[in-house]
Amino acid sequence: MAFNFDQYVERRHTDSDKWHKYEGKEILPLWVADSDFKSPPAVIEALQARVAQGVFGYGYPSPELIDIFIQRMKQRYNWEVQPEWLVFLPGLVCGLNLSVRALTTPEQGTIAPHPIYPPFMKSARLANRTQVSAPVKLQNKRWVLDLDATEPQLSGHEKLLLLCNPQNPGGTVYRREELLAQLDFAQRHNLVVCSDEIHCDLLLEQGLEHIPFASLSEDAAQRSVTLMAPSKTFNIAGLGASIAIIPNATLRHRFIEARMGIVPSVDILAYVAATAAYKDGDVWLAEQLDYLRANRDLVMEKINAIPGLKLMPVEATYMAWIDASALPITNPHAFFEEAGVGLSPGSDFGNPHFVRLNFACHRSVLEQALERMKKAAVDLLATE
Repeated sequence: MAFNFDQYVERRHTDSDKWHKYEGKEILPLWVADSDFKSPPAVIEALQARVAQGVFGYGYPSPELIDIFIQRMKQRYNWEVQPEWLVFLPGLVCGLNLSVRALTTPEQGTIAPHPIYPPFMKSARLANRTQVSAPVKLQNKRWVLDLDATEPQLSGHEKLLLLCNPQNPGGTVYRREELLAQLDFAQRHNLVVCSDEIHCDLLLEQGLEHIPFASLSEDAAQRSVTLMAPSKTFNIAGLGASIAIIPNATLRHRFIEARMGIVPSVDILAYVAATAAYKDGDVWLAEQLDYLRANRDLVMEKINAIPGLKLMPVEATYMAWIDASALPITNPHAFFEEAGVGLSPGSDFGNPHFVRLNFACHRSVLEQALERMKKAAVDLLATE
């Protein structure tokens, strides 16, 4: 390896939200989607060079960044993106919230997968919009959206379908036929689609491909907002640079209008980091994926050997969605926290019987966490 992902990075006392949560406690933080790997050297060098200039005024997305991103969409996904479609944002979550507020009226509702990344639910609640929960079911060991079960719940007032591909939680990479079914659903119910594709670069299962929803057809493009970012891919989430791709001029105007005076512009250092990551980070990314695959395989092996726990194959992302429903406990998050492992509570995503484990960390930390989880489960069941 040219890059050492086995290098331990001490993140305690570094203003890390992930590690600060358990400061002073003997709890390993494997919760929020923030990796413990150093960002690509190209990103670090570009930031150092920009800081050395010493002036930090307002910035804008450079022609270079726009061109690199458009080329990336063409090369990776055969998706022809136009410069005017791009709206740069200081994070992906604000893109979800803007989509709800800009593309629905107070009388209209939203539809979102369930369980799902918490801001999907919060975005509707904060905007006082109703939300239909589209169940995510287990099918052939994959977590997939169940549109047949969603249909009877609709009132006819829904306007926005929120999608997540790869699915978070669960790690599913949707196949073309599954995406076409989602498009058909949107067409039949006259829905605009906001597709969160922030984890699209983190495909772990060999042979799979990410297909942007908007690339399915011209109709898909014209009814969609696609959200992407380099943040999870290159561990630069704290810098805040995301991109909304909105081909439809009317939807784009409404989206931009909704952000005015509320959502600030992107930080100049975030632009620098995003440019360097997309331009020179792909060799680093390939090696990171190799490391993550090995971590994923370790988690699959160890979790499925722990009595009371079950984990389906993780096709993408670096999060494992662990079913703890067979353990005789009501709160698996609190149970494993007591055992010294800080996971994301499944209740935040809509299912309290699950926990989500972030395996984008040093392997020794992961091994220690998995041993703690095993001991806690075995000791618990021994007392039953």
